[in-house]
Amino acid sequence: MVLFKRRPASDLCELLSGQRRGLRAALLRGLLSLGELPYRVVVGWRNWRHDRSASKSQKVAVPVVSVGNLTVGGTGKTPMVALLARWYRRRGVRVAVVSRGYGAEEGQRNDEAMELELRLPDVPQMQNPDRVAGAQAAIEEFQCQLVLLDDGFQHRRLRRDLDIVLLDATEPFGFGHLLPRGLLREPVSSLRRAHVVVLSRADAIEPARREEIRARVRRYAPNAVWVEASHAPEALVNSAGEARPPADVRGKRVLAFCGIGNPGAFRSTLQSLGAEVAAFREFPDHHAYVREDIAALAQAARECSADLAVCTRKDFVKIRADRLGNATLWALQIDLSITTGQAGLEALLVKHVPAANNGSRESNTIQANSSPSREVPS
Repeated sequence: MVLFKRRPASDLCELLSGQRRGLRAALLRGLLSLGELPYRVVVGWRNWRHDRSASKSQKVAVPVVSVGNLTVGGTGKTPMVALLARWYRRRGVRVAVVSRGYGAEEGQRNDEAMELELRLPDVPQMQNPDRVAGAQAAIEEFQCQLVLLDDGFQHRRLRRDLDIVLLDATEPFGFGHLLPRGLLREPVSSLRRAHVVVLSRADAIEPARREEIRARVRRYAPNAVWVEASHAPEALVNSAGEARPPADVRGKRVLAFCGIGNPGAFRSTLQSLGAEVAAFREFPDHHAYVREDIAALAQAARECSADLAVCTRKDFVKIRADRLGNATLWALQIDLSITTGQAGLEALLVKHVPAANNGSRESNTIQANSSPSREVPS
């Protein structure tokens, strides 16, 4: 197998988890621990101010449903936002997605917004570091009836009606430390604000481990609806909009690359589909691909005699090429499917459907993927 270089995200996880041994690693963890204390103080002070005074948050004219997480890195927020948007759109609700636009160049949309535009062509996207202003603009410009706040758990200035928090089953609690010593953006106790806790990639761990995570969550959020979800590959798509079954990678030599928060999950998915990952390159999360990157990937595809080049949809929207070297380029679309807790989640979602739109609430269930013909059974 060809490896371009040591994978930075994996390298960091080895350090933070304690898997990397030795004096240098111990010293690095010690230095990171020094940074954790002031971060904890700032986060604690900010949360205390919001907890103490409801006036610190601003309400807009329509319901706000927030999708967020407790840790940095990929937990499946984008597929979850897409799933919720489709659910509300099937009920005739005008939805807009509001996000900060992290990683976007000035005047441009970031990769997550571009991916959502492909998934949700009838749902407007508003990116604004001031999420309150973004929500108000979505209401005024698009007459939306509901705002989906993407990556909103830590953004407390915009009052939300429903807080959905995702935990990645493979590392739900960020190695037990706040940034920069761990991956937690705020303490686990902050889950008390959550109305719904979604364990994503639940199928990647054993049932006993899922129950351990659920028990810990219950200590802080005893009344939150518990949901389990799996990430399933749904299709290979190319720049022409053609789609092929994910199983088409079986037995193929693949050049794989990604710039996401959990690159190991992407690589494992390809291997589980039977692909021979002949070369793998990891870029930083939200990486902006430049000409040199594309040339290097094309050269790597030739060197490893790749049949296919495969990346995530999040990376694909920033490249949109049809080939890398001699290999055709495909994006692997991953969708989220609810496996446990669907009824409880829908009971909360339906509360924010306008009365004029809710006549068919019994017939519409959360959809497993982007195909309108397949739904998760109740």
